[in-house]
Amino acid sequence: MSEETQLTDTEDLQERLAEVQTLLARHKLVEELVHRQEGPRHDLVEDMVHKQHLNELQARLEPMHPADIAYILEALPLDERLIAWDLVKAEREGEILLEVSDAVRETLIDSMERTELVAAAETLDADELADLAPDLPQGVIDDVFRGLSVEEREQLRAAMSYPEDSVGSIMDFDMVTVREDISLEVVLRYLRRFDELPDHTDQLFVVDRNERLKGVLPLNILLVNEVDVEVGILMQTDFVELEPDDLADEAAKAFERYDLVSAPVVDPEGRLVGRVTVNAVVDFIREEAESEQLAQAGLREEEDIFASVWDSVKNRWSWLAINLVTAFVASRVIGAFEDSIEKLVALAALMPIVAGIGGNSGNQTITMIVRAIAMGQVQPDAMRRLLRKELGVATINGLIWGGLLGLAAWWLYGSFKLGIVMTSAMTLNLLLAASAGVGIPLLRQKFGADPAIGGSVMITALTDSGGFFIFLGLATLFLM
Repeated sequence: MSEETQLTDTEDLQERLAEVQTLLARHKLVEELVHRQEGPRHDLVEDMVHKQHLNELQARLEPMHPADIAYILEALPLDERLIAWDLVKAEREGEILLEVSDAVRETLIDSMERTELVAAAETLDADELADLAPDLPQGVIDDVFRGLSVEEREQLRAAMSYPEDSVGSIMDFDMVTVREDISLEVVLRYLRRFDELPDHTDQLFVVDRNERLKGVLPLNILLVNEVDVEVGILMQTDFVELEPDDLADEAAKAFERYDLVSAPVVDPEGRLVGRVTVNAVVDFIREEAESEQLAQAGLREEEDIFASVWDSVKNRWSWLAINLVTAFVASRVIGAFEDSIEKLVALAALMPIVAGIGGNSGNQTITMIVRAIAMGQVQPDAMRRLLRKELGVATINGLIWGGLLGLAAWWLYGSFKLGIVMTSAMTLNLLLAASAGVGIPLLRQKFGADPAIGGSVMITALTDSGGFFIFLGLATLFLM
């Protein structure tokens, strides 16, 4: 899809959101006006106005894709969100619940009756139900489970048994299999029995009578060859296959490297158990990227922007508490040099520059390292080599930019020594930032923690306290 098309789609979605918000606002306004009036037919008028606006709103929502409705629900305050949600047809609720964020999904599920939740869940395939199951009450899961066929129950059990970051958690069971000893004509007749092929079907999976995967038959090969040729002659035996316990992150890299649309998933005995498609991989990558962004900012989980004050406080308090401690440490560092600051007021004006540049540089370094770790390009034993490289970058940047700031300080305050102190402090703080930017994520990775969590918070704390200490310490030694 071209950039121009994407922009058009985004603008169209924004227009739809604006239409829904306008209708909701009009509905509220008219409802309030009618409610204030009194008369013998007040209730009838109020009911007619109520239905008129809700019918118009429902007509706007009905043709939309579930992902677009999910986007609109996420952009609405809780009261308006629930009004719009009540207008969604029951058979579409399951798909929309899969599309919305975890935080918004929680508010929608809380508003639904048990029978509604069961009906919504029953519209989903086993792999989709496994994604939704952790957010559903256990009673709902039990009711849905009883309504599944034996095969679907086994698929649901399998899908729910895999960790969230595994291939098994993103695979689906909707696929087409054929035998190698049949002709392409038989395959084509078989495919015509389907109302439609499963989404993202670019190849058929060739299995034996024990469901062991023998090869794959791409659709383009199927369509351009003579119909009397056997599948076994044309099938490809050199293909990418995954196992349920493989990391989903590794599968995503394979899809990117080999431009895959789908890939088979086999158990240790080689039996075909499912497939992974590119749409599931894209969703996984997007969720991982969003999680990493939140983690870098010190947020524990995705947050509904219209969540209650208390819910938002609970999500944000932990790293803010750490920030408070680090800010207090930085203030005590400044306090230790009060006498120096009183004697040379210029120090108070210049020291935030040293700390700020150091924090920015450190965040650049840690972002590069975390990204490289996520892509599998960095192992823990690479710390020494990466540290040498980043220290070299920091030294050059420190001498160049620190030198410029030193000249500016000399020109502004007429002190050559102050300019030297400024250059030295800037260089040393950039070296500290580089060391922390490499060390923090790699050490967290070494000890089994998420390298991205709280990285920017820790970098800022180190460069603030370290920058103040280095700058004020050098100033005390050479200027006092």
